[in-house]
This record gives sequence, structure tokens and C-alpha cells, in this order.
Amino acid sequence: MIREIIRMKDNGLSNSQISKSLGKSRTTIIKYLSAIETSGFCAKELLELQEADLSELLEGCNEVAPLEREEIHKDLYSFFSYVEKELKRIGVTRKILWNEYKIKYPQGVMYSQFCEHYKKWNHKSEGYMPCTHKAGEKLFIDYAGKKLHIIDKETGEIKPLEVFVATLGASQYTYVEASFSQQIPDFIGCVQNSLHYFGGVPACIIPDNLKSAVTKSNRYEPHVNEQFACFASHYDTSVMPARALKPKDKSLVEGAVKITYTKIHAALRNKEFYSIVELNLAIRELLVIYNQSPFQKKPYSRMELFLEIEKDALKPLPVEKYELRDYKIATVQKNCHVYYSSDKNYYSVPNAYMGKKVKLVLTQSTVEIYHNQTRIALHPRSRKAYHYVTVKEHMPVNHTYNADWSPEYFINWAEKTGASVKEYIEKILNQKQYPEQGYKSCVGILNLAAKTGKDRLNSACKRALSYDAIGYNPIKNILEKGLDKEETQPDLFNVSVSNHDNIRGSKYYA
Repeated sequence: MIREIIRMKDNGLSNSQISKSLGKSRTTIIKYLSAIETSGFCAKELLELQEADLSELLEGCNEVAPLEREEIHKDLYSFFSYVEKELKRIGVTRKILWNEYKIKYPQGVMYSQFCEHYKKWNHKSEGYMPCTHKAGEKLFIDYAGKKLHIIDKETGEIKPLEVFVATLGASQYTYVEASFSQQIPDFIGCVQNSLHYFGGVPACIIPDNLKSAVTKSNRYEPHVNEQFACFASHYDTSVMPARALKPKDKSLVEGAVKITYTKIHAALRNKEFYSIVELNLAIRELLVIYNQSPFQKKPYSRMELFLEIEKDALKPLPVEKYELRDYKIATVQKNCHVYYSSDKNYYSVPNAYMGKKVKLVLTQSTVEIYHNQTRIALHPRSRKAYHYVTVKEHMPVNHTYNADWSPEYFINWAEKTGASVKEYIEKILNQKQYPEQGYKSCVGILNLAAKTGKDRLNSACKRALSYDAIGYNPIKNILEKGLDKEETQPDLFNVSVSNHDNIRGSKYYA
């Protein structure tokens, strides 16, 4: 390098040009040129010297003796383990740490050399400089490729289990859990358990591109799964999916996954487990040992580093755990209710939204109904099939849908069909908390007259009244089986119950 500096300078190149050509700082080039000039030799004489003589000549011109320089470098490199740890703290920079270094070692190197030597010291592999993660900033999550398993006691069947791994960026403090699947309930449950294991929430969560986390992957704007986005909002954190096919984006958790194979998978390979709870307890015990073991080339462990720099940097957990939500788009019916098919029940909506599309958001205990991102109704969740959950204020004034539909409208319509039909319609309207809840059944029953005739419908209603079977389906079944013409007992056990007729508790249902 020295020969190249002499040659280039003799050819008339500037200090900046020599610096760019050799990849050395301009300050370094000036230092050597100054030493060359002080030596008293011309360029030609210097180039004719042997390497040992040339090196000895310029070493003699340096202000720092070789032994002293060696001592400075020794102190510098011993300081770097402290630098690596402190850089993980929020707001700490290399400039701040260099100032601390100069206070401790006044004869130490300048800032540019400090950074250069730290880069060499921290060099892990050719062409790759590892990222320094700030404390409390990132949580990397992933699933291990190799699975664990449990054994079904009754059948002896081996059931494979997914292995979830989460690692904090700064301390590499790790959480591992077995789950039945990678589906949304299991996935969100694992992430939630990891946050409570760490005792805090990081600024962002970095998942892989599995469907439970990312609905549609994209290098610049990935679409985060709605459930997972709500979970992140509840815990006041954000989701930053790793780029597809870019393992370096989550290299820490990739490394943690490999370590779990040796620390957990291998340790459990000869043991049998008959429940997922039993397996996770065994994993938790091994996890404590893993986190408490020192790093390979460092004098501290993941747990020590976590307690020292990262635990206090995490945001506090919310008071309540996240409740998994279910989402459904529904149309507000003419009875001012929306139907939720999973529970087979109805929830009221203000009558102004009749006929409009709304979004249901359901937790284990509540039902929220939204229209254009605005919540228009909130109900306690009902588990009773065919049950109406109704707020009185949601019903139209005078309990009318529009100018046509009203209790009087259906009673007058039924009266034209027959006395038994009228009585039957009155019973349907009276058994509901609000008459609107029975309008659909009334329309269905009265429209049967066009198919079967008024006389048959009147007979069917009379037969249903004798068994106290109220609803559309009892009438339909009586007509289909011809029981309105016969005096035989109807087949009570083959009566299907529609989504909008609740006949539980009646004699007919019994």
C-alpha cells in the first residue's frame, strides 16, 4: 500500500484520488505522505528500498511506537464487548460510546479508526455486517420446519404438532411453544403467550409470510391478516412482515429455530407425551436452561442480557388479553335484525339501516355491528339458537317496517284466509318480543295459500294450534305430509326448524 501511495503521488494524483483508488481514508493518505516527506528520501529512492527497510523507515516517523500501538489496540478491542451491548439501548450511538472510550483511554484512537476497528471486530461473515437491534424494538416470530408430536392415549395415534418460536432482537431472549396448527386461533394464541412470557410488548412484530399473519405478501405493502392486525392494535404494536424469500430479514429467529432442534427437539426425542399441556411444560423447562446458558463467545446469557437492557424497554401489557374475533358481512333484514348463522340467532340494528350491508365483529362476549367503519350497534353475544337480541330503540316507530307491513296488515290478510289462520298469525305476532320479529314467518305462512288453497291452509293452522306448534315449519310440514286432511298424529320428530322460527319449549317441539 505504501509503495502504491508513493507511485501514485509521484504520478501527480491528488490525495483524494489516491484515497478513492486504494479505499483508504484521506486522513490516512495524508499521514503516510507526511511521513514520506519527513523521511528525506525521494520517491525513486523509497521505491528501491526493501519492504522491511521501508516499513522500518516509516514506522520510525510515526508518533506512536509499535508496542504502544499494540497496547492501544488491546484496550480498544477489550472495550468492544461493552460497545456491542450498549448499542442495543435506545438512543445510544457509536459517537457517544467513542466519547466514553476517549475518557477512559485518552491516548486511544480517533472516531474514524474506532468505527473501522469495531466493524472488523464485529465482522461475522464475508460481505455481511449484522444488524444491531435496539432494545424493545423487534420481536421475530416463525414456525420450526420440524414438528414435535403427542400420542393419543385411546387410539395410540401419533399427532404431529407445530413448534412456534419467538425471539427478541436485542437480547435474543427466546420463547418456544407447541400448537396443534398454524391456523389463526393457534397462531394468535402463541404470539399472545410469548408476549406474556416476556412480560411486555415490543414496538413491532416481524412474522414470516404465513397466511395467519399475511393475507397477501408484497415486498413493499404486504396485506396483514385482519385478525392479526386487530391483535397488534390491542397490544399497541405494529406488524412488519419479513420479505418473502429473504431469510436475513429474520435471521435471529431462523438461528433460534436451528438451536431449538439441538436444545429441545433432541432432548425430547426419546420421551413420550400424551397431551399438549404436558409437552409444553417440558419445553418450558428446557427453555429456561437455554435462555440461562451463556452465549458461545460472550460471558453473559440471553436472560441476563434481557433483564439488563430489554425488559424495561418493552411496553407494558394491556390489562385484558385479546379476544379472538369473528367477522361476517350481513344484510339488515326488514325486521331490523341481522342473522348470524354460526350461532343461529339475530341482533337488532337501527331501522335507518334496513336493507344495507353491515359488518359483524364478534368476540366471545360481545357483538359489534359496523356500517362504513362506524359502529351502529353493540349487543351481548347470545348462544341460544333462534334467539332475537333486540334493543327497543332500534325498532321503527309504531313497530312498522314501512307503510304496508304492520301487525294489523298481517291480521287482516289472515282473516281473509280463514279464522284458524287469523288465530295462528296472532299467536306468532304475540309470542315475539317485538312483532317485527314474526313478520317473516307470517309472510311465509300466508303465501302458502297460493300453493295449497285457503281451505287446506286453514285446516293446517287448526291442526298446528291443537298441538301448540307455532311457526312456519310446522305448517309447511303438515301441508307436505297431508296431515291437514287426516286425523292422524303428525310425525313430530321429522319437523325441521328454520333459521327464523324458534319453537323450542312448545308441545310440538317436545
